[in-house]
Amino acid sequence: MLQIKAAATIQAVAFSPDDSMIVSGSDDKTVCIWDAVAGQQLAQLDGHTELVNSVAFSPDESKIVSGSSDETVRIWDAVAGQQLSQLDGHTGFVTSVAFSPDGSKIVSGSSDETVRIWDAVAHQQIT
Repeated sequence: MLQIKAAATIQAVAFSPDDSMIVSGSDDKTVCIWDAVAGQQLAQLDGHTELVNSVAFSPDESKIVSGSSDETVRIWDAVAGQQLSQLDGHTGFVTSVAFSPDGSKIVSGSSDETVRIWDAVAHQQIT
């Protein structure tokens, strides 16, 4: 039985498409990438200023998207462990994020009662 021990309360988790990694979002404002077999932390992604409510891997596993109570959506390079973009537009907590099946779009839902669609390559809002 694999058990990963984090340093903060976990708010969200997701598997990578090939099940080799797990991404977590926590109330300590971090996004962490974990080895799903060994249970070891591979990277910690810092940048959010409030708790992280939702996380997801892109279909090709190259990117991670996170949504936070800081009202932002952030796109991360899953390999380099660096932030690629901060997407602003929500006026409430971002409670849910996901990539489209082809990885070209990101969708986010918020307590501001909106759903927004973002271009995952251009890092701009579509609708």
